Amino acid sequence: MLQGYLEELRKTSLLEPEEELELWRRDAAGDEAAHQRLMTAYQPLVFKIASSFRLPEADTMELIQEGMVGLLEAAESYDYKRQVAFSLFASYRIRGSMVDYLRHSTDKGMLYLDSELSKGFTLSDALPSELASPSEVTEQHLLCEKVAQAMDRLPLKEQQVLQGMYLEDRPAQAVADAIDVSLGHVYRLQKQGVRRIRGMLSRFIHEFNKE
Repeated sequence: MLQGYLEELRKTSLLEPEEELELWRRDAAGDEAAHQRLMTAYQPLVFKIASSFRLPEADTMELIQEGMVGLLEAAESYDYKRQVAFSLFASYRIRGSMVDYLRHSTDKGMLYLDSELSKGFTLSDALPSELASPSEVTEQHLLCEKVAQAMDRLPLKEQQVLQGMYLEDRPAQAVADAIDVSLGHVYRLQKQGVRRIRGMLSRFIHEFNKE
C-alpha cells in the first residue's frame, strides 16, 4: 500500500513559483480547484515527514492521513502575502498533527514513545515541542522567515532543485526531469543553492546563537 502511494506521489508535478503564487491568490478568493491543486502538490511533504518517524507501513499510512489534516489546517491559516514559503510554514502543523495522533492513540501511543526519529531523537523527545513557549514559537517563525527569504533570493532553478530535493523529498532524477535539465546539472544547482543559503544565513545564525 505504501509503495503504491509513493508511486502516485512521484507523478505529482512541481509547482513553478509564479504558478503557486497565482494558486494561492485564487485559493484566497475561494477557488476550490486551486485549493485542491495546492494540497495535491504538497502531499510529498506530508509523506516525507511521516516517513521520518520510522514506523511500520500501516502506521505510516495512518500518520500520512493525520498529516494531511495538518496540511489542510496550515492552508487555512496561511497568508501568502507574508512571503514565507508554505512548505516551511506547514511543516510544524503537519508534524504536530502526527505527534498528537501518536500521543493520544489509546491502543498504540505509548508503544511509540521510544520510537527513534530520523535525526536520532525519540518521539518522547519531540513531544515537548507542542508546549513550546511563546519565545520559542517566535524563534521558530523567525528562522522560517529567514530561510524563506534566502530561498526567494536564489536563482529560479536553484529554488526548484532545493525545494524538490529537500522539502518534497523527490529523487534527483525526478527533479531533473521536472525542470528539464541533466542529472549532473541538478547536483551542481544543489551545491550552488546550498552554498548560497549558508552564506546568506551565516551572520544571522551567528547572532541568533549568541542570544
